[in-house]
Amino acid sequence: MLVGFDTNDDAGVYLLEDGVALVQTVDFFTPIVDEPFNFGQIAAANALSDVYAMGGRPVSSLSLVGFPDRSDPDLLEQIIRGGLSKMTEAQCSVIGGHSIRNEDMLFGYAVTGVINPQRVWRNVGARRGDVLLFTKPLGTGVITTALKKDRAREDSVAAAVEAMCTLNRGAAEALQELEEESGGRLIHAVTDVTGFGLLGHAREMALGDAAHGIAPVSLEFDHAAFEYLPGAVEAAREGHLSGGLKNNRAFIGDCAAFDASVPAEYQDLLFDPQTSGGLLVAIAADAAGAALASLERHGVHAQRVGRVMVKTSPLLAVR
Repeated sequence: MLVGFDTNDDAGVYLLEDGVALVQTVDFFTPIVDEPFNFGQIAAANALSDVYAMGGRPVSSLSLVGFPDRSDPDLLEQIIRGGLSKMTEAQCSVIGGHSIRNEDMLFGYAVTGVINPQRVWRNVGARRGDVLLFTKPLGTGVITTALKKDRAREDSVAAAVEAMCTLNRGAAEALQELEEESGGRLIHAVTDVTGFGLLGHAREMALGDAAHGIAPVSLEFDHAAFEYLPGAVEAAREGHLSGGLKNNRAFIGDCAAFDASVPAEYQDLLFDPQTSGGLLVAIAADAAGAALASLERHGVHAQRVGRVMVKTSPLLAVR
């Protein structure tokens, strides 16, 4: 086992033979949007994201389904079709799965990928002086919470669905291309931002890994550098905050310090749980420009959102 659950990495990595390792993950959840086809797409993109965040290539998957007895089977068909469309886009085979009767509707995948054991991206390893990049807009949590209350703007929901359905494949390929062209290891840590929110996953990146000699660091973010989904700031300002956001704040709050100039709604958005969120990347400062250019060529509009510093207390600073 090359990567386990010691540092809450995005997926596990197991050495299969010289030069080849397996990367494995599993993820499923209840519906967060109204359209079943979109729900299937989002669930698939979310499960695939962990493999991309490690630097792997998804190859096969197993579907996981929980479906209520009295629900319309046509809904399930649309969910499965949506998921299959994203797996097909990712060139990842669906080779089976398992379904159960369940009071709540659930859908997701267990995904297996392949990865070069010498090119595994972990969520730890960020170094002092690194630049932090982020590859998707924030705000899916507050928008889907507003949707449940029938208070979300139509354009906000459409933008959130588009972001959640977008694979992190392009971002991963852009970063891998940069590594290959440079012949060096410029990317020091990567994680996808999902249920723990931007700051929750940033905390994991900052903690390091004493068992492997990776020292802890501190991360500084500029809240104005992030891209936010249309209507996300308004949704946060209006108080459409999920239970997950409040849990994230309670768990991570002591690790984060906000400058007095950071408005409350932006603080909330940095704790906001994301679904199929973007990649947070710690990269050598002199390679940041080339990385942004490579990402743009792959259709990924990323932002430079912060920097890595020597460890201080608290671990995370937002200005």
